[in-house]
Amino acid sequence: MFCNQCEQTSGGTGCTRVGVCGKTPEAAALQDLIIHQLKGIASIAMAGYEAGVSDRTAQIFTAEALFSTVTNVDFDPEHLAEVIHAGDRIKRALRSAVEAAGGVVDDAKPGVAFTPAGSLAELIEQGEEVGHFPDAERDEDVRALQQTAVYGLKGIAAYADHAHILGHEDESVFRFMHELLDAISNRSLGLEDWVALTLKTGEVNLKVMELLDAANTGAYGDPVPTTVPLGHRPGKAILVSGHDLKDLKDLLEQTAGLGIDVYTHGEMLPAHGYPELKKHPHFYGHYGTAWQNQRKEFDAFPGAILMTTNCIQAPRESYAANIFTTGRVAFPGTTHVANGDFGPVIQRALKLPGFTDEVDGGTVTVGFAHEAVLSIAPKVVEAVKSGAIRHFFLVGGCDGAKPGRSYYTEFVEGAPHDTVVLTLACGKFRFFDRKLGDIDGIPRLMDVGQCNDAYSAIRIALALADAFGMSVNELPLSLVLSWYEQKAVAILLTLLHLGIKDIRLGPTLPAFITPAVMDVLVKSFGIRPIGASANDDLREILGAA
Repeated sequence: MFCNQCEQTSGGTGCTRVGVCGKTPEAAALQDLIIHQLKGIASIAMAGYEAGVSDRTAQIFTAEALFSTVTNVDFDPEHLAEVIHAGDRIKRALRSAVEAAGGVVDDAKPGVAFTPAGSLAELIEQGEEVGHFPDAERDEDVRALQQTAVYGLKGIAAYADHAHILGHEDESVFRFMHELLDAISNRSLGLEDWVALTLKTGEVNLKVMELLDAANTGAYGDPVPTTVPLGHRPGKAILVSGHDLKDLKDLLEQTAGLGIDVYTHGEMLPAHGYPELKKHPHFYGHYGTAWQNQRKEFDAFPGAILMTTNCIQAPRESYAANIFTTGRVAFPGTTHVANGDFGPVIQRALKLPGFTDEVDGGTVTVGFAHEAVLSIAPKVVEAVKSGAIRHFFLVGGCDGAKPGRSYYTEFVEGAPHDTVVLTLACGKFRFFDRKLGDIDGIPRLMDVGQCNDAYSAIRIALALADAFGMSVNELPLSLVLSWYEQKAVAILLTLLHLGIKDIRLGPTLPAFITPAVMDVLVKSFGIRPIGASANDDLREILGAA
């Protein structure tokens, strides 16, 4: 196996024996085979577009299958095999439709003529033969950009899938997925072409995040500042981790009146700010962090656990029986629930002891999405003009288990009292419960939401820039980001597409970025690694502010 798509990849180069995340070589091979198959589907789809054929089934499948290869989503070989065989049926039907319309399908392109083997062992062998997806015959800088773009595309697929579930789609997004996957085998594309495709990935992700924002706020209302308990109270309990708000809504409705409290974990924390979710009285509080003590937290949780997307390492056997998964998520030893029927989760929660005591763990406040922040924009602008607020920091992104992320805690704790910290995604769990106070009633720590709510942060930044009559890069605003997996890559590419400069990124730079490509990012966008000292970086930023 070879996998270098996440920040924690072994030795900073790539996992070759087993994934640091827990992914087995067998699962890795099957995921490689899915990408190979998607190249074939994409090539046929591109021929179809030229012939006037647009197959929505193939488009939706492409997003779903890409999502299944994101870090910590699907480690179940049996389930991955099902994805491969489903893709073969879709590819054959698509080919028939394209050829019937007069389209010409090129069997020489990767994945087009691929036929999956019947047994799981043979599929794994096919995946091992196919190997890592970049074009091995291209130079390393082109391969680096191919990986950057495709990893960003995986993030797009995750967000597009969430939006699709709520009925929000844009065909141009699906077409771009096919365009990019087909481009990997197009050797007429040079380095500059791949730079353009990589930045276009960021442009498309902005569109997808806007779609998802409209989907979530349309279904559940605009988030409002909401205080969330961090402790627990006596009673049966279900813990929900991940990102899928529809799963959470359905669960809340199905548990109403049953005496079961629903708690959030990880990226689900911001869900407490949505009016249509917070109205349920048994939607109680937040339990645990995202990565630091995750396995201990899950081991100790006395109820059922529902995972809606990738927000956990491969579960331990000790608590795997208490874990239920939905959507694209699948882990060996866990139970997958489908069609929005959470009966198995509820029955498991009722059998488990739940909490027998009450613990006051303090509180945090969520719900500072774009509408909430922009409603106080005049007050914020006045605070900046008066000198009460000197600088804004956006400190957020992914969390992870590897050492080095204490930097972000130190950065936030060291931020001067005349600065404001916006945060989002699970990276905030390094400091989300810090009491930073306020500036003239404006909270110094504002939780903007999930990772996909980077769209909210962008809306806020653009609105402030407009209010001050300047560009985003001229604002007293610095971005200090942590990354772990492919959704973070998509968001970073969006920021680069928007021309936002001087982003600090850590804990380490992506293993798939070559020195030459990094040099382009430094010269064009001023992107740089975080420093060894958070306090030194703070002094450098504020000294130049």
